[in-house]
Formats: sequence, structure tokens, C-alpha cells
Amino acid sequence: MTTTLWSVTVLVCLLMYVVLDGYDLGIGVATLFERDPAHRRHLLESVAVGWDGNETWLILLGVALWAGFPPAFGTILPHAYLPMTVVLFSLIVRGVSVEMASQAPPAPRWTTAFGVASLLAAFAQGFVLGTLTSAVRMRGDVYTGSAFGAFSWFCVLCGLTVTVAYTALGYAYTKHKSSGRLRESAGRRGAVATAVAGVLLILVLVTVDTTAAPLNLHSPGRATAFVVLLLFASGGAATALVTFRWKRRSGAADTLPLGGLVVATVSVFLALGVARYPVLLPPGLTVDAAAGPHSTMVFILVGIGLNMPLVLAYNVFAHRAFAGKFPTEVPGREPPAAAPGPLVTGARS
Repeated sequence: MTTTLWSVTVLVCLLMYVVLDGYDLGIGVATLFERDPAHRRHLLESVAVGWDGNETWLILLGVALWAGFPPAFGTILPHAYLPMTVVLFSLIVRGVSVEMASQAPPAPRWTTAFGVASLLAAFAQGFVLGTLTSAVRMRGDVYTGSAFGAFSWFCVLCGLTVTVAYTALGYAYTKHKSSGRLRESAGRRGAVATAVAGVLLILVLVTVDTTAAPLNLHSPGRATAFVVLLLFASGGAATALVTFRWKRRSGAADTLPLGGLVVATVSVFLALGVARYPVLLPPGLTVDAAAGPHSTMVFILVGIGLNMPLVLAYNVFAHRAFAGKFPTEVPGREPPAAAPGPLVTGARS
């Protein structure tokens, strides 16, 4: 029972991080494709209100994995040291750059650093997921593989898939929070990013069986759950594709792309979890084999269980405090916004 609860805790932390930090990483990537300095500024400020709260879920994820499944934690790190280092370094650069750019506008170099770091972090996170499909070399409980042994073309494919999916989430959030020309360009680019992410995901699902971690769909229950979850994902992606191009100006209509992509993202991760559970790392490191001492799991589970509602409450507060659309029009070039909101300059979350 404790192992199951801990598995659910790790999964919840992972999903919360992917959805929340995924959209602000995607907004960072979007700044690299935006030529208008004012729009780049608005994109960065939309992240400044809550980026640190979003990344808190990554800390909870690391603690949950370390305390609940220490053999898995001690194996994943050396298995993916280099891309994990890129992830951490990029997240540090993002945090510094968004604060520096917010304090000293227009700061084009800091804004560029923010975009590049977001791109590297997104790609490296997908690359790390790809390394988890490579067979782990261990002697007892000690990792004996190379720091480069897990690198493969499939890791690159996963990196590209996660990067484009995050970018689609970023454009969905931008359409939800912006108006005028930025809203329109986010709709066009978001539809393209969603379509490309869908194609890349199909390639991932088709080719994953060529890795050391093929999908386990031999039982009818697993296969049915996997198919149903992918249908939910397809429905969410289709909703986003259609509503990204809607011209109507309403808060509800502008929220549909983001809602559709959140459903698609969560469904895909759950489908992959169903297809791989209980194996954490190939060829045979399972949840039960990697579980830590029962007393430790209970103690840390209580600690994380008390912190998760606080982090979630902070996320809700930050998004409610800055609810509504930011005024993304440039005077003299665009009509007044239908539902203006405050520009967050130098925001602290």
C-alpha cells in the first residue's frame, strides 16, 4: 500500500511539473521566434508571475524519488548525468535571466538568455526521458554503465518531442493571457506546434518498441486502458488544434487550447505509465525492488503530503492574483484590449 501511494505521489509531482513548468518553458522557447520586442517583453513577464512556484514541483519530484525509490534515484542520476546537468544549469540561467530582464528592461540579452535556456532545458528534459528506455548496467546496486551509454537517436527524438509539446503549451497559455496581434500569432503558431508535437509523439510510440523498454500491452486490461488514454489525448489535441484558430474574443474560448493540451499531456503520461508499470528502469528494476525502507517512506510521505497542498495553494494564488489578460497591444498599432490586465514588471512570485 505504501509503495502504491508513493508511486502515485511521484506521478502527481511529475505531471504537475510537466504541465506547469512545461508552459513557461514553452513561452521561453516562443520568445526566440518572436521578433517584436514588446511582445517578447510581454511573454517574459507572463512567466515572471509564477515560474519559481512551477519549478517547486521538480524539487518535490526529486525528493519523492530519492526517498521512496533510492536505488532508482541512484541509478537514474549517473545514467543521465550530462543531460540532467544541462537541465539544472539551464533552469538556473532561466531564473536569473527572467529576474534581471524584469528589473532592467528592455534587457534584450537577458531575454535572449531566457529563451535559449528554456530551449535547452526543454530538450534536455526530453533527452533524460529518452535515456530511461536504455538498458541500465548494474552490479548489485551499483551503476556500472557509462555516462554516454544511454545516448541514442531515440533520446534526440524524445528531446524534440518534449520541446515542441512544451512550445505548444506555451502558445496555448499565451493565447489565454494575451490579446491583439500577440493572441493571433500565438493561435497560428500554437496550432502548428500542436500538429508537429502530435507527429513526433506518434513516431515515439511507433519506435519505442525498438528500445530496451518496449510497451507492455499483453494483458487486455493494460491494452484497453492504454488505448482509452490515447483517445483522450487525441481528443485533447484535436480540441487544441481547432480552438487555436478561433477568432472569437472570449476568455472561455481562449482557454480551450490550454485545457485541451493539458488533457492530452496528462493522458499521454498516464498511458505510458500504464504500459510500463511496474518497471522503472529496463531491463528489470521494478517499483517493489526499488522501494526504500517502509519507515522512511512513511515519514517522508507525510512530509511531502503536507507540502504538496501548500505548493498547490501557492500555484492557485499566483494564477488568481494575476488572472485576466495582460495588455499586449502596442499603442497606435492595435485596438484596445477587450479585457486588459496589469503588466507585471519586476514581478516576484
